[in-house]
Amino acid sequence: MRTALFAFLSALVLSSAAYAEAPRVVPVILDSVPHEKTHFTQGLFFDGADLIETTGLYGMSGLYRRTLDGKILDSTRLEERYFGEGSVAVGDDIFYLTWKSKKAFIYSRKPFKSKGEFRIPTEGWGLTYWKDALLMSNGSEELLQIALGAFNVVGVIRVTDGGKPVKKLNELEIIGNTLYANIWQTDLIAVIELPSGKVLKYLDLSAKGEQIGRNFRDADVLNGIAYDGKNLWVTGKNWPQIYKLKLP
Repeated sequence: MRTALFAFLSALVLSSAAYAEAPRVVPVILDSVPHEKTHFTQGLFFDGADLIETTGLYGMSGLYRRTLDGKILDSTRLEERYFGEGSVAVGDDIFYLTWKSKKAFIYSRKPFKSKGEFRIPTEGWGLTYWKDALLMSNGSEELLQIALGAFNVVGVIRVTDGGKPVKKLNELEIIGNTLYANIWQTDLIAVIELPSGKVLKYLDLSAKGEQIGRNFRDADVLNGIAYDGKNLWVTGKNWPQIYKLKLP
């Protein structure tokens, strides 16, 4: 069922992007480590050798510090009324978005401890940090640049392929001036040049996503991108593994 639904949704999403000019690349999978199948992954990044993960769903949203072999070192949960989304660490703080509450939370990096909150102007989806500002996706083709401190929008980057908008941008990971962004309802990662917002290519993990969907009925789409300084690590919502990819 998941495979058929995935194929339908992918076709629907990408049929509107038939203009797409950027090539698709199937990345090489180098390794994998266990992932908690109950984690509806929304954010993923490395903090030294540890992985930091944020999860979603009402009543199940949380922030986790874990080792690559799956040992949970620290965790905290959001109140049941919040649906957690993407996250990023900056300095001593971790910023954790919510979906529809127009609110983000601030936690100390180590150990996790609540430090405050701030308003965001739209839904929150994915989050990273670039050029001294938070960079946030909200499901549209627009990435909002949000200043630290005042947390006001100081810029907008519009993501396009062939001059057309690329919507449903979700979890984000930055490497230099290149942004990697999950596209919701697909198992694609857009590789985006900053500050132009031009999509350079797509990493296509649809074959892996379909394989997982056949074997794990609760598995959802690809979501979660982390960079260890050399390779990308990716997972999905309720996926059983986190996969190490050769950086193309």
